[in-house]
Amino acid sequence: MNLSEPKQITFWIAVIVAVVGVIAYLVTIPVLSGLAFWLVVIAFIILALGNLLEGF
Repeated sequence: MNLSEPKQITFWIAVIVAVVGVIAYLVTIPVLSGLAFWLVVIAFIILALGNLLEGF
């Protein structure tokens, strides 16, 4: 399995989603607080796909 560097936009999208998830966990945000864990998981999946798929 060859890993590739994710595109810069993919990296920043993953970082933004992860930060929103962490903030939603720490601060009560009506819609997002219940989804905080899943937001961080989605961010990790985006970043993992960026490493596994070339050009993503």
